[in-house]
Amino acid sequence: MRAVIVRSFGGPEVLEVAEVAVPEPGAGQVRIRVAAAAVNPVDLQTRSGALAAGGLLPERAVVGLGWDVAGTVDALGPEVVGFRPGDAVIGLSDRLALPLKTQAEYVVLDADAVAAVPAGTDLVAAATLPLGGLTAAQALDIARVEPGDTLLVTGAAGSVGGYTVRLAALAGVRVVAVAGGGDEELVRGLGAEFFVPRTADLPAAVRDLVPGGVHAAVDAASVGMPVLDAVRGGGSLVGVLGNAPTPLRGIRVGNVWIRADGSRLAELAAAGLRPRVADVLPLDEVGEAHRRLAAGGLRGRLVLVP
Repeated sequence: MRAVIVRSFGGPEVLEVAEVAVPEPGAGQVRIRVAAAAVNPVDLQTRSGALAAGGLLPERAVVGLGWDVAGTVDALGPEVVGFRPGDAVIGLSDRLALPLKTQAEYVVLDADAVAAVPAGTDLVAAATLPLGGLTAAQALDIARVEPGDTLLVTGAAGSVGGYTVRLAALAGVRVVAVAGGGDEELVRGLGAEFFVPRTADLPAAVRDLVPGGVHAAVDAASVGMPVLDAVRGGGSLVGVLGNAPTPLRGIRVGNVWIRADGSRLAELAAAGLRPRVADVLPLDEVGEAHRRLAAGGLRGRLVLVP
């Protein structure tokens, strides 16, 4: 079968669509015939060597790429219950140092990292949900916002930010969304009550809308200290990329480190979220997907199909 791997770090030219053996599921695992796999910023960081330089990716001869997957169950390992061959599913591969991940024709995942979706689900769109949706949900868990609280979300037009806005709004949280000037209609459609363009003086603009500052923030765009200054004393701030600022004024600061969670993923799949697909490319064009994602400006995820 074909799979996207890297043997050395560098630009998109190091990406290889290699012929590898079809993986076999072990105890508690399922094998998925891949219908679609999204391309995420973490794939670019893996390929470039940024994760290795940060000490997050140990040295390996071969590293696979891809976190999100949608497809159908192809085979079951021992001790798996709740799935049958042919089931439509989505899942998340959350380990970094694997020789085979989701950008492939088949992938093996632990069964508890997989969720069933209804037959007839658009699997290309569904492939954009796991990483972004679970990151948003787990960030909101850390933020500990309640109905009626105010939440600032940076990068609100992106994948993680957009899912955060939507999930918070569904929970009755009043959202202040920060995004590009042309994205106001988009983020308000996701449920944001307030909008701040990313070019504004962020703390001043937010405090004009919410006197005293917001109760919490999810900093999906890694803005840092200006976001902290928009949060009221004793509130909370959640960083998405591991670079949350110093916890001044008694603000509780944390980072979300994504983990696979099939049960939570099933809840998200049923929550009425709005997956956004920027474009669909064949697996062989993974290099082009990396170049386009790095260039920015996408609204939605690029999706690879084997």
